[in-house]
Amino acid sequence: MKKIELIQQAHTVKIGDVCGLIEPNVIEDSIFIHEGEAIGFYIKNIGKYSEKAAGLADIADSELRSKAVPKSTMKRSSGFGDGNQEKEVLQYSTILGSVPPKPHMRRPYPTISSVHQVPSAQKFIKAMLLLANECESIIKELTPNVWERQRDIFEQKVKQKWRFGNLWTSSISNYNISAPFHRDAGNIVGCVNAIIAKRKNSYGGNTTIPDYGATVDSADNSLLVYPAWRNVHGVTPIVPTANGGYRNSLVFYPLNAFAGLD
Repeated sequence: MKKIELIQQAHTVKIGDVCGLIEPNVIEDSIFIHEGEAIGFYIKNIGKYSEKAAGLADIADSELRSKAVPKSTMKRSSGFGDGNQEKEVLQYSTILGSVPPKPHMRRPYPTISSVHQVPSAQKFIKAMLLLANECESIIKELTPNVWERQRDIFEQKVKQKWRFGNLWTSSISNYNISAPFHRDAGNIVGCVNAIIAKRKNSYGGNTTIPDYGATVDSADNSLLVYPAWRNVHGVTPIVPTANGGYRNSLVFYPLNAFAGLD
């Protein structure tokens, strides 16, 4: 597996800037090294490391796109097709696991996503939970130091009832959603996100990290493991190349709101 040394680069990108189309330069299986230590990795085909994970990702992707799973429509601009309405596609997301307090929505307490109470969504939820465990196994195999650090943090700080799998508190599945430059400041420092991409008849949806001049391909069935709290990053627009083209990301992440919470 290729090793990529992450070297700080000068740039002018700021949080909130729109992320445009950027061609990926990380397109093969790679481990990311920072100051001599592995901090994450990219694999182009998760099935190479776990056929079970590939099968579960297919199930989760299919269920998410069905009527069985409740969704929230995103308010972000799509950035598709430079205003070409023929290339505009639906955008939505679904959150699983722990949801932090949202006082502005008159809910000043943490809870578990209401999707868990929906009978028709149970197949999706089960597939995502099993997929979280498969991702954990791959992390343990490829970057044992990353796995051990996150395991220890969760054992010390996160109660079982707030976990989604063993290494995360929450999951979000984003359908056709790109993102402006941001940093996941609400994540637990020292932990990583796991992002599986499902992409068909489209391009884009790549994760770009200007601090290192790295843009990671969002290939179908790829897995990106990265500490999203560390750097400003964005997701490039997803552009369909045929009718029904899409890119869905299945994301597992660790929220600091649940560290030390009873």
